[in-house]
Amino acid sequence: MSRVGKNPISIPEGVNVNISAQEIIAKGKNGELSMKVPAHVSAKVEGNVVVVAPADNSKKARSLWGTYRSIVSNLVQGVSEGFTVKLEVNGVGYRCQVQGEILVMQLGFSHEVRFPIPKGITIKCDKPTLISIHGADKQAVGQVASNIRKYRLPEPYKGKGIKYENEQILRKEGKKK
Repeated sequence: MSRVGKNPISIPEGVNVNISAQEIIAKGKNGELSMKVPAHVSAKVEGNVVVVAPADNSKKARSLWGTYRSIVSNLVQGVSEGFTVKLEVNGVGYRCQVQGEILVMQLGFSHEVRFPIPKGITIKCDKPTLISIHGADKQAVGQVASNIRKYRLPEPYKGKGIKYENEQILRKEGKKK
């Protein structure tokens, strides 16, 4: 029995959830998100909560139950509040800024790195060394953050590179004389 799947998902004010033929559509102030649910899992709206349950007692249904409950919960949270990931840029001369629909980063290369901002994602640079990525789709926000981080991974000797805000970089000792 899934401990995660048993919990109902409460629908906040201003969010509308419709379920029709194994498709869940959530609408809110941050837009509209939809997803298909496999036949092994069923979802119902009961009052102001969404209940996800296995369609039968098979092992596949029980294994997908908690996973799809979490995904539906992320849909509801995404259209109501959204998700934010913050990245820190560390290094001498490393900085970033948003120019229109492009994130421009100086990361120690001979050229500046230009990253086009995808639709549904907003990127802000509050400081030249802090990137804030916000959007309704949790998977898309995480993927954009990962793609930006890949341009300059944090190195273990000086800690230079792009890292998540709460990430701890395991530091190594430098060469001894």
